[in-house]
Amino acid sequence: MGRGRQKAKQTKVARKLKYFSPDTDLEALQRELAAERKGADPDDPYAKYIDDDDQQDDSYEDLYEDRYADMFADEDDEDDDYGAYESDQSSR
Repeated sequence: MGRGRQKAKQTKVARKLKYFSPDTDLEALQRELAAERKGADPDDPYAKYIDDDDQQDDSYEDLYEDRYADMFADEDDEDDDYGAYESDQSSR
């Protein structure tokens, strides 16, 4: 599980523990949820660098797979001499 999803799950569990009771403060819950929707603090100098960890991980995986799959693609795998060498060794 990615760090972003893990943190979201922990937040959900914490919120459930905090607000799931007979005397739930619904106004406090509404304030907390509204604060999350506003996004990053406008005075935060690093706000533009914040990205969802899961999206970032996926984009790097795709980039890595595509680039190296194309670079090292070997279309003549069936014609490798290694298979012939291996069968010669096993028949001895």
